[in-house]
Amino acid sequence: MSITLGVILGNRDFFPDALISEARRDLLQVFKDLEVEPVWFSESDSKLGAVETWSDAVKCGELFRANRPRIDGILVCLPNFGDEKGVADTIRLSELNVPILVQACPDDLDQFGLARRRDAYCGKISVCNNLRQYGYKFTLTRTHTTDLSSATFRDELKSFFAVCRVVRGMNRVRIGAVGARPNAFNTTRYSEKLLEAAGISVNTIDLSEVFGSAARIDSDDSRVRQRIDQIRTYADSSAAPAESLLKMAKFALVVDDWMASLGLTATAIQCWSSLQKNFGVNVCTIMSMMSEQMMPSACEVDIAGVVSMYALQLASGRPSALVDWNNNYGPDPDKCVLFHCGNWAKDFLPDIRIGTAPILGTMLGEENTVGALEGRTPAGPMSYGRVSTDDASGKIRAYFGDGHFTNDPLDTFGTA
Repeated sequence: MSITLGVILGNRDFFPDALISEARRDLLQVFKDLEVEPVWFSESDSKLGAVETWSDAVKCGELFRANRPRIDGILVCLPNFGDEKGVADTIRLSELNVPILVQACPDDLDQFGLARRRDAYCGKISVCNNLRQYGYKFTLTRTHTTDLSSATFRDELKSFFAVCRVVRGMNRVRIGAVGARPNAFNTTRYSEKLLEAAGISVNTIDLSEVFGSAARIDSDDSRVRQRIDQIRTYADSSAAPAESLLKMAKFALVVDDWMASLGLTATAIQCWSSLQKNFGVNVCTIMSMMSEQMMPSACEVDIAGVVSMYALQLASGRPSALVDWNNNYGPDPDKCVLFHCGNWAKDFLPDIRIGTAPILGTMLGEENTVGALEGRTPAGPMSYGRVSTDDASGKIRAYFGDGHFTNDPLDTFGTA
């Protein structure tokens, strides 16, 4: 996946010119290998193509501003100390509001003479201090100085690309809320206005509209038959009655058309208990298929949950899943069972099959819960996160971290 970066080469003129030229050479190779399109000075636009003076900042700011729609982030590269005001002024004049990564090249212990001395270690501190004074947030490399030709720097860039994807994606995402929040689920409350202020729009539709539209679709409609075939190809449906597959297919078509009409990327759907009572099916399979197609879908109108799913998806480039931190795993304090009825993407469930939701079935009739998926996620690394709106403080909050799925024995139904 290609990305466009605005690139600022910082310079101070009493440092060796060769350091700037070498940095440009190394960056060009990195950009080629990682499919980065740089927007930066040519070597004829300023001395060595670097930014140092106020005049340089004005010209570079104009360059960035002219390319604003396509710039995903800004890379500040310091081959030497650099000019902190030149860097900060360029960003201010660019009028960009994108992530900023600050990198500094390391000095070599045997090259502290005038011919090779950098002082970028100190320069980075000065640049970051100025960015903070100017009100800009920025990303740091894990080590204070990082060699441009190293694998470490490439890894830093890849992580930064994920930040850029999340910021750009979250600033314009449109979410669909299908149905009302179940009355018992206060945990899925959220502030639509706080999300809107962050560029996340929520659009709503009542389940009665979905059910009514689905009822008007002819069962012999070619789109219905095609969707049923897609469901059967997607997951083992041998235990699912034909009538349940028909209902799921019609539901999917209505939601598809509604999403397309409003340009929606993700959905949160009321599942418990209107779907079972009034439609006679679980739509977990349909939600799983959407998530697998990078259109994440969460249950119980959990808008904050699907916002979290979308952020994780943007960061990883893979489908995400809404999970419950559901059970302790015996006495082990560092393990728990992640569980759901479930609607996880196929990416999590190589042995995916359509079943029922036995817990819901005790109250709603298990025959009305066909469509819940079953499967076990294989062992491997995982990242988790959750976004929520803190209405009392007027803030959007989040937590995130890393862990591992394990292969410990677990005898349960659903997705786990």
